[in-house]
Amino acid sequence: MKKRFSLSPVQSAFAITLLAGSFSTLAADKPVQGGTLIYLEQQAHTNLYPPAGGFYPNGGILNQITDKLTWQNPNTLQVEPWVAESWTSNTDKTEYTFKIRPGITFSDGTPLDANAVAKNFDTYGLGNKEKHLPVSEVINNYDHSEVVDPLTVKFFFKKPSPGFLQGTATIGSGLVSLSTLDRSFDQLGDARHIIGSGPFVVSDEKLGREVDLVKRKDYHWGPKNIAQQGPANLDGIKVIVTPEDSVRIGALLAGQADFIRQVQAYDEKQAEAQKFPVYAAPTRGVNDSISFRPDNPLVSDIRVRQALLHATNTHQVVQTLFSPNYPQATSLLAASAAGYVNLADKLKFDPQLSKKLLDEAGWKPGPDGIRVKDGQRLALTVYESLPQPQNKEVLQLIAQQWREVGVALSVKAGDAGSRTLDSLDPLKTPLNVTEVGRADPDVVKSSFYPTNRDALLQKGGSSDKVKSFRDDKLNQLLVDISAAVDPAKRLQLTGDVQRYLIDQAYVIPVFEEPQVFAGAPWFKGVSFEAVGRPSFYGAWLEKH
Repeated sequence: MKKRFSLSPVQSAFAITLLAGSFSTLAADKPVQGGTLIYLEQQAHTNLYPPAGGFYPNGGILNQITDKLTWQNPNTLQVEPWVAESWTSNTDKTEYTFKIRPGITFSDGTPLDANAVAKNFDTYGLGNKEKHLPVSEVINNYDHSEVVDPLTVKFFFKKPSPGFLQGTATIGSGLVSLSTLDRSFDQLGDARHIIGSGPFVVSDEKLGREVDLVKRKDYHWGPKNIAQQGPANLDGIKVIVTPEDSVRIGALLAGQADFIRQVQAYDEKQAEAQKFPVYAAPTRGVNDSISFRPDNPLVSDIRVRQALLHATNTHQVVQTLFSPNYPQATSLLAASAAGYVNLADKLKFDPQLSKKLLDEAGWKPGPDGIRVKDGQRLALTVYESLPQPQNKEVLQLIAQQWREVGVALSVKAGDAGSRTLDSLDPLKTPLNVTEVGRADPDVVKSSFYPTNRDALLQKGGSSDKVKSFRDDKLNQLLVDISAAVDPAKRLQLTGDVQRYLIDQAYVIPVFEEPQVFAGAPWFKGVSFEAVGRPSFYGAWLEKH
């Protein structure tokens, strides 16, 4: 049996077997009942209001304790039945009707019926200002719900919302009890306050350190098209926050943990001999990128942004820092994303072109090699993004590349206390690290639209010292994607917005970001949803 987990570093040869694909189940093995999974997470969760589940530590918990109306098959990306056994929509996608499976309850015993589903989506689609619950980024143009009968709910939209069906399958649409929706946003940072209908229930939490989940013994309503049915195999899951990479991988290889998230690329090959499988689940959305804030006068000139795009050697980044699980970006979206178009020709590394563009923009090399214009150095600042793999090293390597063309890039620590405020001030942070996972074209709107994540700070940020930036053409493209009923038209628009974002040099895509996990050989049956969050519903621990 496995040893008791401790947080002391373990010196060990690291071994990992790379598994292709995003969905792993070992059907030839017979599931074993019982046991508690020791799962090491890199970061503590922040808030478990389901629309905040895009942060992977949040989603990793929500995926075990909440169910969704629908299930997106991670192999085919088709939307299939789950809590809803069937659905229909009108031609222009402004009305959707869902028939709910009977007999489902939340873990507090209250029914998961049409009324509960309606209240969930009214909250996610409209927000709740009194309770500070924001609108979900996966729901567009929402108007209202109507309970047709106890097991039938209808949703109405102000404009076409073709992405809504897929949106009901995402982590941001996890269904929670009415008592959960009655809490304020701040209260939902406590995992014990999230009452879902999922196969596991939160039993305890040590804030910022551990979350304990236990099996719900009466659970029998998982997605209809998966092998696992009835209750989960595991008795429970202990999620332990373990920030240090070496401690997570060391504990796993020493048998003190069963599954870990955020395996760094440099640990993969060294671990091969011990046959600890690595799961590189794709996120199928906006690639790991650097986004500019054009409000900042240093990057407001398109020639400067284009120069920095062509000064970035993304091939060197992935070859130096990553494994084959991290493909070099060839567009804003991952190659496995809906609507992807190959724009590699627009992303070529060309330092001579960079220097020419900077010369044309009036930036001339200064005494220390950094370019100067009107007495000001071309010196930029960016904050490291802790959720992104090896982000500090990525940014430091890009800083070296940019210095070759006369641009200084200062990389600041991602956990600095001033980071949150600084990141909203384009004068202090002209660059931002962006990445969003979602297997639907609406992911581009989620990242760049002003009322969603607003990667370009079109809302003007927190500085009143710069001229406000807004790109109405971009925003119209994003709105059009969210409302295009014809699937071919929607994919065409998704290609158009990728081209536009690159042509304007608003974004420098670097690599396609997977979610990389490693498990012990005795841990079987783990699966991953369409954008890489683990599901432990069908998993089990073999005796060892």
